[in-house]
Amino acid sequence: MQNKNHFVKLFVGNICNSIVHAILEKAINLEEIKIRYNKELQTSFEKAEVYRQKINPINTSLPLKDMQFIKETIIHHVKAELNSRILRGYKNINLSLIEPTTDDFLKKMKIM
Repeated sequence: MQNKNHFVKLFVGNICNSIVHAILEKAINLEEIKIRYNKELQTSFEKAEVYRQKINPINTSLPLKDMQFIKETIIHHVKAELNSRILRGYKNINLSLIEPTTDDFLKKMKIM
């Protein structure tokens, strides 16, 4: 159980980073920065995939309470990070993309 919790934390951290960069990529018009955001998104997503497989096998679903906990935690962390970026002067960040992007990423990871 302790290992599972550790892998859940690592999964959440990487998937949050991936979601943040997916949203930031949509907020920017400069191609060179979009490329960097996309690279960070891909790297974090790949790491999250590894941790997802360690939580439990992909072909078996997680318990509902785990799914809800993971989703709520991700949304909370992504919202906090994007608000932090807004306070630092980042522009055009659409906070309404947080939940649909989270749902999309969780479906790709077969969490939901």
